[in-house]
Amino acid sequence: MAKITGTALRAHVLRPHGHLLRQSTLSVLAFFAPVFAVLYWLTVPLDEWVPVLIAQLIVMLAAILGIVGFLRTCVWVDDTGISERGFFGQVTSFPAEQVASVVVLELYQSGAIDTHPQLFVTDADGQLLVRMRGQFYSRGAMETVADELGAPVVRVPDPMTLTELNRLRPELLYWFERRITGRVQHDPEADSGLGR
Repeated sequence: MAKITGTALRAHVLRPHGHLLRQSTLSVLAFFAPVFAVLYWLTVPLDEWVPVLIAQLIVMLAAILGIVGFLRTCVWVDDTGISERGFFGQVTSFPAEQVASVVVLELYQSGAIDTHPQLFVTDADGQLLVRMRGQFYSRGAMETVADELGAPVVRVPDPMTLTELNRLRPELLYWFERRITGRVQHDPEADSGLGR
């Protein structure tokens, strides 16, 4: 049982890939363990190790907060709606009636030929409600969202670049992904099904 807006529901709870937490934790350890070892080796003989200890405690606290944020991140979905708890704990919920469409597409990674699936849940005005990125969520999780909400699903057949998506539907992207460029007039037939 999960809770969406305070009501107990039989919702699917979708979580990010577990390997991301393992990789991030190992990366932090691989970087900071030798750094702090060297700093202690240099400062303990001089009895000046207290600032190093304080810095280490701050790094450890930040890492613990990051782990907790990751473990709490999830999406709940069922036929009554969708809710998302982000990394920083903010919960947003949308009833199924507010969901007008689900857009599924493949987006090229920056500077690579690999693609990741992307799922966008939008309202009647085409505004983004929830986004699931393939870097964090599995295709199966995205298919669960598409199936459960019962809204029309638009599947874009060809992979897109971030620039193309920004030109066609910038409102689907996060603010930091948008480019400051004028919108070019385009043929709606060339939108590959991305029209509102």
